[in-house]
Amino acid sequence: MKVLHVTPNFFPATYWGGPIFSTKAICDGIAARGDIMLRVLTTDAASPDRHDRVTPVALPYGVHYARRIAGHSIAPGLLARLPGAIAWADIVHLTATYNAPTLPTLALARALGRPVVWSPRGALQATAQWADAPRQRTKHLFEKAANLLRHGSNVLHVTSAAEEAASKTNLTDMPTALIPNCVDIPPLAPRPIRHGAATRLLCLGRLHPKKGLARLIDAMAQLSGDVTLDIYGTGDPGYSAQLHQRAAAYGHRIRLHGHVDGSAKIAAFAQADLFVLPSHSENFGIAVAEALAHGLPVLTTTGTPWHALDHHGCGRCIDLQTTSLACEIASLLTADLPAMGARGRDWMIRDFAPVAMATAFAALYHSMLQRDVRGVPA
Repeated sequence: MKVLHVTPNFFPATYWGGPIFSTKAICDGIAARGDIMLRVLTTDAASPDRHDRVTPVALPYGVHYARRIAGHSIAPGLLARLPGAIAWADIVHLTATYNAPTLPTLALARALGRPVVWSPRGALQATAQWADAPRQRTKHLFEKAANLLRHGSNVLHVTSAAEEAASKTNLTDMPTALIPNCVDIPPLAPRPIRHGAATRLLCLGRLHPKKGLARLIDAMAQLSGDVTLDIYGTGDPGYSAQLHQRAAAYGHRIRLHGHVDGSAKIAAFAQADLFVLPSHSENFGIAVAEALAHGLPVLTTTGTPWHALDHHGCGRCIDLQTTSLACEIASLLTADLPAMGARGRDWMIRDFAPVAMATAFAALYHSMLQRDVRGVPA
């Protein structure tokens, strides 16, 4: 089977956050199977800066990085290659929503009779659930166009029940496949020897208002002075500047480090005691899975799909409308955090292994080729 993956940005363009890692994990998993031949068509955009381009890395499948000339993903070379690439494929997997490749990919796949797996990566969910989502009118027009261009053999890939419910309000009558993201289980890094009783909170991911970072910074005022907060990530420069200004009042207790990857990212998890993600909305929240895989307990919100944290004894999932973030953090800091982290890591090993995700996608692709969407795994 031949699969074409179309996405506006691809690894190593890690500026764009969690979807870069989860998309690569899908591609790595399906390419490792002997029954699937994979190609990836993307742009070379490494960040919003038009001159910032990725440096390709060696991968066990072909990736074409078309030159981005404007916006986040406007690349004439991608559009030029798209018809031939779709004609080559048996299945098209589209990871994009309000981006330049989306509508052309849907239109060409329909014209050439190729079924499409569409992974919106939470964008539809955020538009449906977050009243302050930007350019709402334009996005709704985009969704109407997508509804007109897609055809009956398309399937919407979602990573949680919450994303499925929200996305169906945008794309009516579209079959869905619920396949959670996977997470790599790294070797446990040694925890550094601490001097004193300081407790480190960690938040890692894209800097965006929906992540609730301003609320997290404000919660520090109600916590003990020996509690520190490290925030890793990049985002809109204006919003980043607001966060820096807000954090400045806390001196050394709050540090914003910018983007982190590789060994530095592993060290960030190892040095922390509790991962906190007070998001208003997440379709999956790959950073939560990464924290758990590193043996770090997690505090997040009911705006994410991680409601089972309490059940598995590895953190808490709270409603920010009825619960104080600072009080919940203070309460968790009295618990046995290493034991909670160990339970979370065991959960990730058991239920979020990469092999399980790749198997689910392979089953989905095969069922679509048989034109039997009723057989889609859910």
